[in-house]
Amino acid sequence: MKMNNFVKGFTAIALSTLVLAACGSDDKKDTAKSSESSTATSKTAESSTEAEKVAGGDLQDGTYKLEEKNESNGYRATFEMTVKDGKITESKYDNINADGKSKTEDKDYEKNMKDKTGVGPAEFIPELNESFVKAQSASGVEVVTGATHSTESFQNYAQQLIQAAQIGDTDTIEIDNGAPLKDGTYSLKEKNNSNGYHTTFSIVVKDGKVTESKYDNVNDEGKSKTEDAEYNTSMKEKSGTNPETYIPELNDEFVKAMNEEDGSAADVEVVTGATHSSHSFVIYAEQLINAAEKGDTKEIVVDNIVTK
Repeated sequence: MKMNNFVKGFTAIALSTLVLAACGSDDKKDTAKSSESSTATSKTAESSTEAEKVAGGDLQDGTYKLEEKNESNGYRATFEMTVKDGKITESKYDNINADGKSKTEDKDYEKNMKDKTGVGPAEFIPELNESFVKAQSASGVEVVTGATHSTESFQNYAQQLIQAAQIGDTDTIEIDNGAPLKDGTYSLKEKNNSNGYHTTFSIVVKDGKVTESKYDNVNDEGKSKTEDAEYNTSMKEKSGTNPETYIPELNDEFVKAMNEEDGSAADVEVVTGATHSSHSFVIYAEQLINAAEKGDTKEIVVDNIVTK
């Protein structure tokens, strides 16, 4: 079942822990180990050992909140994250109606979604919250079968709260979900290299439509990972795809998806062999769409966490 578009908003917070450092790099070991990310914060909160962080801002203690402004199918998202001693200790994500009633209590909605996809809000909402606390990162949240779009939207909002926590900004993030896209160029870049590369991403909106998508992984000299012959050969042998193939594919799919009726970045198909990069792409794409909904053309600088 296609998700009920509970995402589509953005806060241009300048710093972030993001997602898979995979967005900035698909390490040559990635594909063999299914870990295109070097984000060790995907380890559980209970884990006694954590990989050593070499770049990326720490989470500051506090309570961080996010709310959608507009209802979709009678509901809007609310999200609260608590950080204590630098760790995410509580996640309270929900969809509520005008009366403040949770979608998890909507028995008709639950039945209809469960009949179609095998899962409903009463199951996947608590599961997403638990997964977030366990993973300690947005990208580490497990995709809920039957609620893929909802998971990716959750990851987007979770990421924005993580970004807020990195700079200690406890102001409530307001999401203007569903607003028309404003014309302009919207850009994002990762601050830190992972395996020699970082992500750059820009989109162009014209006449309210996404007309161009330029996502890439580049080194400090600005050279694209698509030009790294050794890397491309190695990844192709291990996974059946490589940056010179999947990067243009993701860009093309994004423009195509956004020009469909009720199009969403979450509609971008996962590239076989580059699953983590595909999900990371979607999170960044959603942030750019959120910026376009607000008309905020300030470049988003992501303080992505990189570990050994």
